[in-house]
Amino acid sequence: MNNQKNDIEIPVQLPLLAVRDVVIFTDMILPLFIGRDISVAAVDAAQDGDKLVLIAAQKDQSKDEPGPEDIHQVGTVAMIMRQLRMPDGRIKVLVQGLAKARIVGIISREPYYKVAIEPIPDVEAPEGSIELEALMRNVREQSQKILSLKDVLSDEVVAILDNIDDPGRLADLVTSNLRVKVDVAQKVLETVDPLARLKMVNDFLGQELKVATMQAKLDSEAREEMDKSQREYYLREQLRAIKRELGEESARDDEIADYREKIKKARLPKEVATEAMKQLTRMEWTHPDAAESSLIRTYLDWILDLPWSVSTRDHLDLKEAKKVLDADHYNLEKVKDRILEYLAVRKLHKKQKGPIICFVGPPGVGKTSLGQSIARAMGRKFVRFSLGGMRDEAEIRGHRRTYIGALPGRIIQGLKTAGSNNPVFMLDEVDKIGADFRGDPASALLEVLDPEQNNAFSDHYLNLPFDLSKVMFITTANLLDPIPQALEDRMEVIHLSGYTAEEKVEIAKRHLIPRQITSHGLTDKQISFTDTALKKIITSYTLEAGLRGLDKKLATICRKVARKVAEGQTGPYRVTPSSLHKYLGPEEILPEPERAEGQVGVATGLAWTEFGGELMYIEVRTMPGKGNLTLTGQLGEVMKESAQAAVAYARSRAEDLGLSPDFYEEIDIHIHVPAGAVPKEGPSAGVSLMAALISALTDRPVPKDVAMTGEITLRGQIMPIGGLKEKSLAALRAGIKKVIIPKQNLKDLEEIPQQIRAKMEFIDVDDIDQFLHIVFGAEKPVIKRKSTRVRRKAAVPRVHRVPGNKPPRPARVNG
Repeated sequence: MNNQKNDIEIPVQLPLLAVRDVVIFTDMILPLFIGRDISVAAVDAAQDGDKLVLIAAQKDQSKDEPGPEDIHQVGTVAMIMRQLRMPDGRIKVLVQGLAKARIVGIISREPYYKVAIEPIPDVEAPEGSIELEALMRNVREQSQKILSLKDVLSDEVVAILDNIDDPGRLADLVTSNLRVKVDVAQKVLETVDPLARLKMVNDFLGQELKVATMQAKLDSEAREEMDKSQREYYLREQLRAIKRELGEESARDDEIADYREKIKKARLPKEVATEAMKQLTRMEWTHPDAAESSLIRTYLDWILDLPWSVSTRDHLDLKEAKKVLDADHYNLEKVKDRILEYLAVRKLHKKQKGPIICFVGPPGVGKTSLGQSIARAMGRKFVRFSLGGMRDEAEIRGHRRTYIGALPGRIIQGLKTAGSNNPVFMLDEVDKIGADFRGDPASALLEVLDPEQNNAFSDHYLNLPFDLSKVMFITTANLLDPIPQALEDRMEVIHLSGYTAEEKVEIAKRHLIPRQITSHGLTDKQISFTDTALKKIITSYTLEAGLRGLDKKLATICRKVARKVAEGQTGPYRVTPSSLHKYLGPEEILPEPERAEGQVGVATGLAWTEFGGELMYIEVRTMPGKGNLTLTGQLGEVMKESAQAAVAYARSRAEDLGLSPDFYEEIDIHIHVPAGAVPKEGPSAGVSLMAALISALTDRPVPKDVAMTGEITLRGQIMPIGGLKEKSLAALRAGIKKVIIPKQNLKDLEEIPQQIRAKMEFIDVDDIDQFLHIVFGAEKPVIKRKSTRVRRKAAVPRVHRVPGNKPPRPARVNG
């Protein structure tokens, strides 16, 4: 294309720049901000060439990546006069429209749209046309009126409008400088006939003038309304004075009197009552339509709605409370005893401060439901909210009243909901609190959960002391480690371990099954479960310390039975072990196959996770080599150090073990812990690492029916570990009844229920020599030196999974 404008030759192919909310006209100079990658590439290509680009408007402004079909075909060829790169990666360009053009084809799409264009020549306006002259005058006058109404009219603008004789340029100038919608501006751009274009602009100006006139009228009325409001305020104050002299009362006075009466009857603490009366006085002298009046009213409502002196009466009948706790929860004697002890002290000492208890245990063991039972047993209101994921300190302490939409914190809101100042307040997931730039909620809880400080807890919104010492706070957590030490010190920690299979059967019969039958619209006559079926569900379809998985499986069975009943098959249905496959499919968890004998280089360890105890198999193999030690199975640093300590101890006692002093120079040792996708950490695997290592070096098998846990030292001592109850339950679930534990953990056996201890044998050891004697059944496991070769037996995995079934949830193994 050889079109000339201002001595610039416009080529037939140009980069295409799509814009969202503006239409560029000829001779128009406008800054643009370019952010899209394809648009930046188009600008860069134009800069590398003749600085020309075709600018066209999008049809749909909401599309971030418009295609050629989403862009108007008529646009304006523009020159990039100036370019500036912004710190955020965008480009600011100053462009000037040169000529109209139409897109006739797409040359390329990457890295920018390159289009073929053809010119749209300007049509000459008819000379001497009276209609054209009238239109031009009308457009000028309406433009001046609109600009005058908007207070942006100046002598320079008037001179520019009067000096333009070309109707097309006048239409383009007016359209580009007034707030015209994109679709209207695009129609003006696509209209070639200057007379038709001017008529279109004239019609738009007529409508815009009406809008501008109405807007100016509304502004004037608003100013008059403000003056009127001020005048009415002074008149209203004079009227109040007159009514006061005449002994009459207004609605405003009734509201003030009503608040004053409520404050007197609310039995507020002296400091709170003083502040309430102070705020009421401020409200009385504040204009009722002022924003501050509404804020004061909301503040007074919060003060009056809080239970400053309202308490529920505790049920101090210990026998009745025990019945309630026993009815709601099976076992958990330690927790029940703690609640009954608190009630006993309350019965003897009425002003006893509320305890702060933290239930720690795996998911599904009943931590949250315990709080509800405690509230029911004590006759108190129950309030609960979750701290999981909370990052804003204001969620605890509230927002200051200077902020719009400020509210008290969740503690004060919970007390308002409860309607008493001594509820059972449960704070769930205290181990999952976050922290960021908005503050640390855990630090805010230090005041809430401190009996020596919470008798004067100050919420930022109220800015008044509230006594929380009567509240019984109960927190729950899966782990203690994430809880800050200062916060943990303020709480009485009670550990809730997992349940045995027998306990789960009993809980299912007492609580889970009746609840599921009721929630699925069934009756006891339509469905029943045998004890053996429940036992099989627990052992073959769930692998957990709590009860959630069991509850889901029972719900699945009830749903299938409910469908049959709804289809007319009334039953009754008796769930037995043989019918479980029909309801739940194949067994998800198959127990370890029974081994005829122990294996060389394989020892059974015990680990603790946040979901309860787990069995952990340690595998050791030796092979000819040069003394290398390989550790696999995604072991943590502490566990690696335990493995290195075991190897060092074996080297130091080589002669006692019947090995040559330099045996390690001729072999490589590989230690592996299965389930390699699960991170494992902690020192309690030390003894199992030692047993598997000595077994592999001396070619003697570790007994299959023994599990072990304990930390080792280079001096040969066995150190105590944690989580003994959870680990014992894990061994019992796997059918292992003999457990070797450190001697210093004998005191922890009291935490294990008597019925579990009666089924198991706990062997305490003090040092590695004693431990090896028990494991290998001889004073010293002396083996011929040639027996360091490896037995080629495959390691037996702990759990076999049926293909297609969901595997157990991975967990971080701790000591």
